[in-house]
Amino acid sequence: MNKNCAPMGWNSWDCYGAAVNEAIVRQNAEFMAKNLKQYGWEYIVVDIQWSEPTAQNHEYHPFTPLCMDEYSRLIPAENRFPSSAGGKGFAPLAEYVHSLGLKFGIHIMRGIPRQAVHAAAKIKGTDKTARDIAKTASICAWNTDMYGVNPEKEGAREYYNSLFELYASWGVDFVKCDDIAREMPHEESELILLSEALKGCGREMILSLSPGSAPLDKAELFKQTANMWRITDDFWDDWKLLYEMFGRAEKWCVHTGAGCWPDADMLPIGPLRQDYSKDDYTKFTKNEQITMLTLWSIFRSPLMIGGEMTGFDEFTMSLLTNERILKMHSNSRHSHPVWRRSIDGNEYALWVSADKGGGTYAALFNLGEADGTVTVSLEDLELCGNHKVTELWSGDEVGDVGALTVSLESHCAKAFYIV
Repeated sequence: MNKNCAPMGWNSWDCYGAAVNEAIVRQNAEFMAKNLKQYGWEYIVVDIQWSEPTAQNHEYHPFTPLCMDEYSRLIPAENRFPSSAGGKGFAPLAEYVHSLGLKFGIHIMRGIPRQAVHAAAKIKGTDKTARDIAKTASICAWNTDMYGVNPEKEGAREYYNSLFELYASWGVDFVKCDDIAREMPHEESELILLSEALKGCGREMILSLSPGSAPLDKAELFKQTANMWRITDDFWDDWKLLYEMFGRAEKWCVHTGAGCWPDADMLPIGPLRQDYSKDDYTKFTKNEQITMLTLWSIFRSPLMIGGEMTGFDEFTMSLLTNERILKMHSNSRHSHPVWRRSIDGNEYALWVSADKGGGTYAALFNLGEADGTVTVSLEDLELCGNHKVTELWSGDEVGDVGALTVSLESHCAKAFYIV
């Protein structure tokens, strides 16, 4: 794991919900390896309910039987992930992803399967059972698969150790743990137990916590236990949600650092919700997608693609392969908003960050409903005199200036590198 670079990859949730299968994962991995790996994109993450044989879309089947091994650990459904047959789990799929020069990740739910608890199933490394360690009053509000684990019970640590021992044997590089980020402080001890199990498993893995909004007063806990944590509930292709992200990013920007990244969630671009319709495409306008990538990049959120990559058009690819914007994502330090104000009746926001290699990044956002032109003095960025400025999306050099006069369409953004 490069602690200086927030993770960049693809997650199956936005386009397939709980119903992704091995063929889909492989085709997206192949696309990333061929078209995006050279730009820093590397993680392929299988999202929720890969152990559910009958999953069809974004909806869950309540109390449905899941595929599980003898030690209360969920395993891939063979009808959806055929290479897992014979007890191989995700090892063959991870090996394939690794062969492409990429990294492999999975989604898990906090806790232990309810079916294991009801059956008093075994736990590896102890004579205690799933029933002995379950916290049955701790349940997910939106999914029926799991009970919480009581960390004070004998056998709880062995259970989580056995989980990450299994994931390490599969070759997992990234674990997205759900039903945990916003469950503080009442599930804090379970998060600590889970984090310790991951750190002790012998394999380096990114730990991502969902869903949000993660409580801001637990920022230090998240930085000590995880690598990324959601600052929002599920983020979709809706301008209102993107507009609200500016306030969330402002609160969390001071907590971004080496190996720790507040997570603004996936990028809902390209074909989405493919489990409902192959014709479903992002509802974000091109301008809104530019705004999203600009904010995520200067804020330094993880970048996780949500769309079916094999259906990307030329514009979508241009978003993901702009090396100047991606350099801002990897090089930004100490990002924060400078101001957010109304100018000529329209709302704008200005962000700034330092480039780790020298120089300054700035991003100007038109959050209003009208096109407009704004002049920004470089003194607002605490830069004196004239400076050479390059606009990152276009590559245009603005010149040796002491102020920027920027024309922006509604809901659009521009980003600048200043030396």
